[in-house]
Amino acid sequence: MEWSIQEIARRAGTTSRTLRHYGDLGLLAPSRVGSNGYRYYDQDALVRLQRILLLRELGLSLPAIKGVLEGQRDTAVALRAHLRLLEQEQARIGRQISSVRTTLHRTQEGMELMAEEVFDGFDHTAHEREVTERWGREAYEEGDRWWRSLGEAGKKAFLDEHEAIARDWGRAREAGLGADSEQAQDIARRHCAWLSSSSGAPSRSYVVGLGEMYVADPRFGKNYDRYGDGTAAFVRDALTIYAEQRLTD
Repeated sequence: MEWSIQEIARRAGTTSRTLRHYGDLGLLAPSRVGSNGYRYYDQDALVRLQRILLLRELGLSLPAIKGVLEGQRDTAVALRAHLRLLEQEQARIGRQISSVRTTLHRTQEGMELMAEEVFDGFDHTAHEREVTERWGREAYEEGDRWWRSLGEAGKKAFLDEHEAIARDWGRAREAGLGADSEQAQDIARRHCAWLSSSSGAPSRSYVVGLGEMYVADPRFGKNYDRYGDGTAAFVRDALTIYAEQRLTD
């Protein structure tokens, strides 16, 4: 069985242009090209596209994905590894949903909150390896000590502040404000102040790099794009302007 490029694009939630781009990069070759020039894809191509999309969800760049696919010839082994990651993420999100439901119920009923329930699924150590690779072991350990020192109220206040900032970013983008507008730059100021509460005043390069990561890595970008598509890019642009005008390295 095979499917046309339009059918695959529609079912995968992507575009024909993207699939052609994957083909040009050597990531996803069509199983055949018809006399009319249309591209068709068989089952093997579908499995390969699924792996590409899964790796994109993990934040890998297209060149990195190509390297992974070339290094993992055994499709079954690769899919089992993907499945484990997805199941872990599903379990974590399930715990977060349960945590929020419990918090909502307890607050509505005037009941005492339990810290282990409020923060279940919000594991700040989940990105330990990534933070260590990006900014060094010392940076992770410093952040870890800071987080553990906050106490229950401090942790909740920190998360609530970020939620308020993310929501305001979404409102500013939806209102059509420019990244350099006074309102957007004030949110950028608050965002940087929030960052400074965990690790001191952030440098220009740190804030610019963080903004880029919000767009490049969907795990972080979704914190903003859930308030409207394009919000993460808006955050990046506003933070970059703020950093270049107000911060130093």
